[in-house]
Amino acid sequence: MTKIEKVKYLIIGNSAGGIGAVEAIREIDKTGSIKIISNEPYPTYSRPLISKYLASKCSLESMLFRPPDFYEKNNIHTYLGKTVKRMDTDGHTVELEEGKTIVWRKLLLATGGLPIVPQIKNINQRGVFTFITLDDAKAIDGSLENADKAIVIGGGLIGISAAEALVKRGIKVTIVEMKERILNTILDEQASAMAEEALRQAEVEVITGHTVDKVTGERKTKGVRLDDGKEIPCSLIVVAIGVVPRIELAEGTEIKINRGIVVDHNMATSYPDVYSCGDAAEAYDFIYGTNRLTPIWPNAYIGGRTAGYNMAGMKAKYPGGTAMNALNYFGLDIATAGVVAPPDENGYEVLARQNDGIYKKVILKDDSVVGMVFVGDIEKSGIVFGLMRDRVKVSGFKQELVADDFGLVSLPRDLWQERLEH
Repeated sequence: MTKIEKVKYLIIGNSAGGIGAVEAIREIDKTGSIKIISNEPYPTYSRPLISKYLASKCSLESMLFRPPDFYEKNNIHTYLGKTVKRMDTDGHTVELEEGKTIVWRKLLLATGGLPIVPQIKNINQRGVFTFITLDDAKAIDGSLENADKAIVIGGGLIGISAAEALVKRGIKVTIVEMKERILNTILDEQASAMAEEALRQAEVEVITGHTVDKVTGERKTKGVRLDDGKEIPCSLIVVAIGVVPRIELAEGTEIKINRGIVVDHNMATSYPDVYSCGDAAEAYDFIYGTNRLTPIWPNAYIGGRTAGYNMAGMKAKYPGGTAMNALNYFGLDIATAGVVAPPDENGYEVLARQNDGIYKKVILKDDSVVGMVFVGDIEKSGIVFGLMRDRVKVSGFKQELVADDFGLVSLPRDLWQERLEH
């Protein structure tokens, strides 16, 4: 007999977006029942820290996004390590694989993303891993005892973080990137070149403009063959091409889907009482002025909070997010956001400055900042991002944005006073 439970707020997903939502709900509604379902068995942890786990075997406790008693203090019932089998929007129900049915009043789909695994011959054999969850990091860690060389397929953020963690564990790493340069979606050519040099200094081999055609070895990975026929031996492979939104629960329903689950400024889907956020959602990008996928941690959390407020009955508007990353790989500090390589058309103005291993680039349109790339010295990048987020007109001081001594005092007095007050 199927067991039926009822809940006021049901959250599918236990990462940044889901946690942001329940915190907002509890600000408005102290007693309404909340249930969280996650297919991972762990309390909420900071997903960006899985590279730290692999690099140094840091404990789960040090990776937690919220304290261990978070769920108890907020009166949240959790189903960890459980998978939703199907969703019925008309009936306001979800069914777990174990047979339990949950009836909800408000639903948040914070389902995250799935790793992209390309169609490569023998890609499913032993020794091939993805790298987006703690279990992925644990699986790789368990294979390192007899490993000496790794291939990382993909030179984006996930691939570079995996490569750094493996290097710290004494593994020789080769990165294979299909495009002509690494980190090509978040950096321009100059910044990519600087990042690649940092990798080479750490003795990471970088192969660009090629793909992996085949995984070699029988039953267990022995290496890869590239599209030009070159063979590279290795003990393990990390597939780090990127993620796709987890939208399978919304498929076949009346919820509007594009690349991700489409949401409005309230993080509401096209179906009443159903919301979405994070990597699964297509939400408003304030730089491009349209809905886009921006799978980064801060956007997921803010989107989740917005959804939570609206689920609890308080009107809230998502301010919009955009692609934004602040990172340190192989000793190189990088901060980037918005449009980093503007198209060759009228309307964009590029300010750039480079010296002594430091690179600063700010992209303007209509006298407002629409993109930035800072490498080597990112201390003041937060100020520039604030101007970008707030759509501040910068024509009166635009040259200062890339100056060596740029700071709050470089701004007009009313602007820097306003920012100090915040």
